[in-house]
Amino acid sequence: MSSYQVIARKYRPQKFSDVVGQEHVTQTLANAITSGRVAHAYLFCGPRGTGKTTLARIFAKALNCTGGPKAEFDDADPRVQEITEGRALDVLEIDGASNNGVEQVRELRETARFAPAAAKFKIYIIDEVHMLSTQAFNALLKTLEEPPAHVKFFFATTDPEKVLPTILSRCQRFDLRRIPSALIVKHLGWIARQEAVAIDEPALHAIARGADGGMRDAESTLDQLISFCGQQIVEADVLSMFGLASRSQIFQLAGSVLDGNAAVALRTLDELARGGKDLGRVLGDLLHQFRNLLLFQIGQGDRSLVEVSESEWAALSGQAATIQTEELTRVLEVLSAAEGRQRDSGSKRIFLEVTLVKAIQARKSVSIETVLRELHSLKTTEGPGDLAVPPAIPKAPQTQRPVPADISATVEAPFAPPPPPPQSTESPRRATATTPPPVPTPTAPVRPPATIDPVSLWPDVLGAVGPLLRAGLAETQPLSFEKGVLTLGFPMASESFDYCNSRENARLLGAKFEQVGASGVSIQFVRSERVPFAGPSISPYTPIPVPAIALQPVPKGGSPAPQSSSSAAGAKTPGSAATESKGSKAAPIKLDKAEFMNDPLIQHALEIFKAQIVEVHAPSDLG
Repeated sequence: MSSYQVIARKYRPQKFSDVVGQEHVTQTLANAITSGRVAHAYLFCGPRGTGKTTLARIFAKALNCTGGPKAEFDDADPRVQEITEGRALDVLEIDGASNNGVEQVRELRETARFAPAAAKFKIYIIDEVHMLSTQAFNALLKTLEEPPAHVKFFFATTDPEKVLPTILSRCQRFDLRRIPSALIVKHLGWIARQEAVAIDEPALHAIARGADGGMRDAESTLDQLISFCGQQIVEADVLSMFGLASRSQIFQLAGSVLDGNAAVALRTLDELARGGKDLGRVLGDLLHQFRNLLLFQIGQGDRSLVEVSESEWAALSGQAATIQTEELTRVLEVLSAAEGRQRDSGSKRIFLEVTLVKAIQARKSVSIETVLRELHSLKTTEGPGDLAVPPAIPKAPQTQRPVPADISATVEAPFAPPPPPPQSTESPRRATATTPPPVPTPTAPVRPPATIDPVSLWPDVLGAVGPLLRAGLAETQPLSFEKGVLTLGFPMASESFDYCNSRENARLLGAKFEQVGASGVSIQFVRSERVPFAGPSISPYTPIPVPAIALQPVPKGGSPAPQSSSSAAGAKTPGSAATESKGSKAAPIKLDKAEFMNDPLIQHALEIFKAQIVEVHAPSDLG
């Protein structure tokens, strides 16, 4: 009984034209041979099963064939057959994993000095060269940089990052890429015909998906399927053997995510888990499906960007029409993040269920950029005037009461009018031809909206805020009011500016202005030389008599020191002040000590100076 040869070895490429999916490498090597520009060292790197060692052997055949170097050589050439069968004395294949020490490299250097036995070049093919130790690499450097004219080095590796940069700089590097699924399907179909095996196209696509771009893996899978199924192979055989999900199940799972139906998605996942499918592979296939949808939309139906069969193309175009590109990117972000974390999860099923729910939520969510764009459009379309003058387009009902036309027509400042006062029983005002039904006359005089001045309302607003903010704003003065913005000035040396200058405080003050009848006031804090620094003070727009307060530090005992008799005698009484102020001077002001103790400004001063009030004098007492 003759020995059996596996498909991967039986159909191994023997010429440059037989290599599948690596035209960028085969064409470059063929041109180098034709033009006589063959380098002394080459590095072939790429994923497993993409043809690294195969290309090195074919290159060795082209260099050492009879009459070579020739890009197109005869397979029946004795020297070519020696290389193919592995018995050529001048082509040495070395395993880098088992010959990775300095001693092996020294032997290589010794043998490299001798001329080839029969061929033109002595060729060293070192597979998995990244397994060499650092000392072995360093021992090879001199020979690799200046080898004898008859020596060529061909290196193959799946991990070029582990190769020393000094080695990489002395080689011509070729990066082999993963083979497209369409080429794998075509090549496997050709092999099946050679082996007289009937296999349907969905089964070929399933094998290509499982191979992940490696031709050797795909050929090994086909070899195993022939042993398992015989001469008739269908898609169900491939899926059951390797735990893959069918394309229809992946399309169904993706469709449930697109429809936002979490129940269908979880039921489909339950069927896959009960069927023994690899859930990690299911997540990868689902991510690949949404990637195809994204490429379909961006490429506007370009078939070359998507690797699917004819039957899957129609279903893909139907799903792509049900989702926007922004929604696809959000779903892809969720799936991509989950693919990187699935290895660390304790239960892949629970992890994938949560991932599907998150993907559905991401499909329906709105990005922060969209929210900001909508807020900006609302801000530009609804200006301050919309609060006072009704727009032509009806808007959502507002909580503010409507304003009569005879009042809103005179509004110039961008403030909403205060709520109308309670109606009285007096006779209504006389209506004009252009006004709506008359409004009852209020019992108390109402200031028209055009006369509302935020500057005059500043003391009321200041008294309505909290004690901390009131203490910080005590030294401010309203400087101007233009276009709905009230500018509050702080002294240049003020320490309260940094505390008060915030968006939260500005919104709070705007709300307080609305409470006192001036809506739509925006607050701006500035430092200004126009505001003198005199400590906490009340705004000059509402002058009130400022009492003279005698402050005395509080001793550690807790009670203030008694007042001396001389100071008590020198103090003027309200009666004497009234006698001196005849005619032009104001009447004496009687102030209560308890009332001033509760004043916020007085409390702030006492807190700063750590003092207590000893005596209160009216302004008239100071002369």
